[in-house]
Amino acid sequence: MDTPTNQPVGTRLAAEFPELAHLSRDDLEELLSDPQYFQAVFHSLPRVKMLYQGQMELAMANETIAKNNTALQEPLYQLRGQTQEAFDRAKGLEARWKEVEKEQRDVYQRFEPHFLLMRLRHATTAQDDLSEARATAFVQGSGSDAPIGLSGREIDEFVKEFRELRKTYHKRVMWGERWTSNDVAWRDD
Repeated sequence: MDTPTNQPVGTRLAAEFPELAHLSRDDLEELLSDPQYFQAVFHSLPRVKMLYQGQMELAMANETIAKNNTALQEPLYQLRGQTQEAFDRAKGLEARWKEVEKEQRDVYQRFEPHFLLMRLRHATTAQDDLSEARATAFVQGSGSDAPIGLSGREIDEFVKEFRELRKTYHKRVMWGERWTSNDVAWRDD
């Protein structure tokens, strides 16, 4: 509340602090000169009591909050430890996942069309070499240095074996030709 400045000090003081209106001028002067007396009067004022009461309520509320926080501290540390363990485990699993993906790519690579075509071509060449080597061995074994009398049974066995070797070779050649002409369809399932 604003008071006019032309009022005497005692009147303005009484208007702002009605609790002090009953004090005489001597009491007021003593109040200003004696710090203990000032403190005693000051702390007896209702505004100051309300201020201290509010301060005490805030302090008790802070203390309650601090106790609650302290009570939550241990579970929070446990939760932090569990979270760290879970995070470390997740990182380990992520690293393992990368290893497994690489292994999977390596395994699947053997079944990719370009790799299978390469294997077919190598197998075709190897089959041709095998059948030619067998024919060469038979011819050299029955040549001028070889024992003269090959039995019909030995010839039949060679023909049967050579025919199977060449049959496999020609199947592989046929599959390779079909592949080259895009007659082979690869399914992903």
